[in-house]
Amino acid sequence: MTVLLVMAKAPHPGRVKTRLCPPASPRQAAEVAAAALLDTLDAVRQVPDVTPVLAYAGRFADAERGAEIGSALTGWRLLPQRGQGFADRLAAAHGDARAACPGRPVLQIGMDTPQVRPDLLAAAVDLLGRTDAVLGPAVDGGWWALGLRDPDAAEVLRDVPMSTAATGRLTRAGLLARGLRIASLPTLPDVDDWATALAVAGDCPAGRFAHAVRRIAATPSLARSAPAGSDRDRPPPRRARP
Repeated sequence: MTVLLVMAKAPHPGRVKTRLCPPASPRQAAEVAAAALLDTLDAVRQVPDVTPVLAYAGRFADAERGAEIGSALTGWRLLPQRGQGFADRLAAAHGDARAACPGRPVLQIGMDTPQVRPDLLAAAVDLLGRTDAVLGPAVDGGWWALGLRDPDAAEVLRDVPMSTAATGRLTRAGLLARGLRIASLPTLPDVDDWATALAVAGDCPAGRFAHAVRRIAATPSLARSAPAGSDRDRPPPRRARP
């Protein structure tokens, strides 16, 4: 049974999705982050035959939609994140998931791709059962998913600079250097700025994330900040297909 590991940060204003500000306020950015996390938890819950694990940073109890997030995490195994930088925390989370669930592959995602659906995650789990690693590229050059048959291979992440246009390429190179066979997942956009948030909400209009983005976009301050011809008026990108 594969471990489906979600990396998440408690959605407190000023600590999450800060690149949405402006035009969003820190409180609005936290609302978007909370909705994205809830949609992600829903998708994971619907994947059959996996063990859901959350590697968390911060306190959910007093975060945006904290009670709802706590309820959604019923039955999950919760592991605190540890390490100095994000690369260290990623590597440690894979190692902690391995220690908590020995002998199981680990498929790790974050809370930046609320458009991820259960069928895509199930396909990634199935693919990981037939290779050493799976990697889901992100539009910005990073990656949104990393699956490892041997979670100890995540140690390569400690030498990879995160949140750069080269993160995906260098992660793949590190895994290849360990002799791993890597299968690719569809390329998806991470929600890191307001234009992408609008596009993803338009592409997947039914979830909590889309509802939160539409509600915030309709507030007078946001409407005034997006003149005609801006990203608000652009059509969403095509949905990546598995």
